[in-house]
Amino acid sequence: MENNMTTKLQIFNDKKVRTVWNADEEDWYFSVVDVVEILSESTQPRKYWNDLKRKLKAEGSQLSEKIGQLKMQSSDGKYYKTDVLNTKGVLRLVQSKLGWRKSAQNAWTKSPILKKQLREGGNIINS
Repeated sequence: MENNMTTKLQIFNDKKVRTVWNADEEDWYFSVVDVVEILSESTQPRKYWNDLKRKLKAEGSQLSEKIGQLKMQSSDGKYYKTDVLNTKGVLRLVQSKLGWRKSAQNAWTKSPILKKQLREGGNIINS
């Protein structure tokens, strides 16, 4: 991981969301699999995300062009490349009509993480 990035585990609806703060860009990057797990309530979030990503790419979605990869720590303690979206990308994902559970979608939209992002004018600031 580069020196200008800091990892942080955030809790949302009692689930862990792996995030990375990029100091150069002053923006958070979120593990897409973690976000999808919350939104879909899937028991197989990685498979759910892979299927969804394939669909987004096939449809030419702009969101698929925003996906990056960063090494993040997994549950086994090792670091693996993980699909990530910055805060605006996560907002687009959450607000998209992809069949998310309405309760999870509403809760995520109202989350302190994203509310702070909107309040700060586009960037989440490490507090």
